[in-house]
Amino acid sequence: MSIRVCIVDDNKDIRSALEQIVSMSDGYSLCGGFSTAEDAIQKIPLLNPDVVLMDINLGEGFSGIECVRELKQQSPEILFMMCTVYEEDDKIFEALTAGANGYILKKTAAAKLLDSIKELHEGGAPMSSQIARKVVAAFQNKTPIESNVIRKPLSILSKRENEILELLSKGLVYKEIAAHLFIDPETVRKHVYHIYEKLHVNNRVAAINKFYGL
Repeated sequence: MSIRVCIVDDNKDIRSALEQIVSMSDGYSLCGGFSTAEDAIQKIPLLNPDVVLMDINLGEGFSGIECVRELKQQSPEILFMMCTVYEEDDKIFEALTAGANGYILKKTAAAKLLDSIKELHEGGAPMSSQIARKVVAAFQNKTPIESNVIRKPLSILSKRENEILELLSKGLVYKEIAAHLFIDPETVRKHVYHIYEKLHVNNRVAAINKFYGL
């Protein structure tokens, strides 16, 4: 069954490119593309896609972050992934707080973009490596836990899941975790899904929050 995707971006060329990537790829189907937050807010709940790729800067009117906040209230089951050029910390956290489930940069390669959509649909919280490191750094800077303190494993998780969660908290992406633990990246993805399920969270930020006991 195809993953149903909507795209919201005010840049016609970028929107068309993203639409083409999705519509021409097996396992994905394009539900619609929108240039304004107002149009997206009105029509996306009716289309009820699995995943929405959302730009932040949508010109005049609502921003992409405000659009996510509004749509999450209407349709909490829809998954939102910010797809933007912005790497600023405030934009990242504002988007995640608004309800975004993932955050990737527009310079992401097409294959990686599709993998991120699939990962999000399967319960993960994909982030470009630059974004993941910023998120982790922010948590570490705000946390009064010294780096030399031994953190107790979370009892609800298996030994392997605790190992993976600790590596996630250091900002490593799936490929890096797989290399560190000598396992396949897909195995890491499955472990992360179970970590989210056991901790009752739906993204990396919330999982790291639990790891630091916040």
